[in-house]
Amino acid sequence: MDFKPLSHFIDHITSWRIPWAEVIVMQHNNTIFHYKGGYANLEDKIQINDSQIVNIYSMSKILTCTAALQLIEKGAILLSDLISDYLPEYADMTVQKVLPDGRVETERAKHSITVRDLFTMSAGFSYDLEAPSIREVVERTNGRVQTREFAAALAKEPLLFEPGTRWNYSLCHDVLAALVEVVDGRRFSSYVHEEITGPLGMNDTGFDLTEKQLIRLTPQYEYNDVLNKPVRKDGNGYRLGEEFESGGAGLLSTASDYILFLNTLTNRGTSPEGIRILSPASVDLMRTDHLNDRTRSDFSMGYHDGYGYGLGVRTHISKARSGSLSPLGEFGWSGAAGCLGIIDPESQLTIMYAQHLLNSQELYVHPRLRNIVYSCLKS
Repeated sequence: MDFKPLSHFIDHITSWRIPWAEVIVMQHNNTIFHYKGGYANLEDKIQINDSQIVNIYSMSKILTCTAALQLIEKGAILLSDLISDYLPEYADMTVQKVLPDGRVETERAKHSITVRDLFTMSAGFSYDLEAPSIREVVERTNGRVQTREFAAALAKEPLLFEPGTRWNYSLCHDVLAALVEVVDGRRFSSYVHEEITGPLGMNDTGFDLTEKQLIRLTPQYEYNDVLNKPVRKDGNGYRLGEEFESGGAGLLSTASDYILFLNTLTNRGTSPEGIRILSPASVDLMRTDHLNDRTRSDFSMGYHDGYGYGLGVRTHISKARSGSLSPLGEFGWSGAAGCLGIIDPESQLTIMYAQHLLNSQELYVHPRLRNIVYSCLKS
């Protein structure tokens, strides 16, 4: 295997707009390529190293869905359950209705939100963290809103559509994290540590950092087109305070740590050391396309052509439409600052790509990186 094209690509993007990039490729549980380039700190010209901690943002969603799938395996919940059975504030939801003259009214929702709707982004939520009820709870708690309180506040906002009728990228997985808390009884962070990251030896993955870990938190940048350069922009705007454990975008990790979790899913739920976090049946359910005729047109992000949407992950369903060199059934997700996870049980291949740049250029980087990796593999 010759990975020179991949190292050249990393060198190219880090001389372009991306301050730094790191990629790890594992196959059959062995690291077959690990490469990084660029500066973790542009101002001081500090080069990237293996232990840099970053916000992985929406790559948190894969782990949150794994946690909820564990509860399905235990019989604690079903996909068909109404979430109001566990979160009673969701019993009487309202939904927006646009009138012919353009005015917006609300009416009582005809359908109830199910657990499946949370997994599949079809509950009717938005991603508006400035919604009145959310701002109110943040102010009332003096910025110490917890995951369960956040879910209760969101229930006061009208839905964008009837549950189950559309697909919309939203706060579904933040509510799913609250559901895990209520059903299990532990704080979401405790559940994640005790059931997933701890058993897998992921010591650098979590919602909060120790003092020693804070030293390794990598500066975050945003590309400024006017200045034509990345500008420092630290912080995670999705956290809404230190006590909000966002199942949708709250985790921090390193590339070498998070790939341990991704590779466990590549092995269909069991780590190379024999730690089982999901059954093969659950991993296959996760990567099954759950879109239908009503929701498929909403999943229209251009670089997801040829992909369906499973339980919190994109899943490859058409090589003709995707133009991807990966096999059908390859799945994963990405994050707001540009991290990408690729999970491929058929090829026994796992890819973890990390960077820390908001407006991440993922439309350019991710599909190219995927194809380059597969082109470098032996047949």
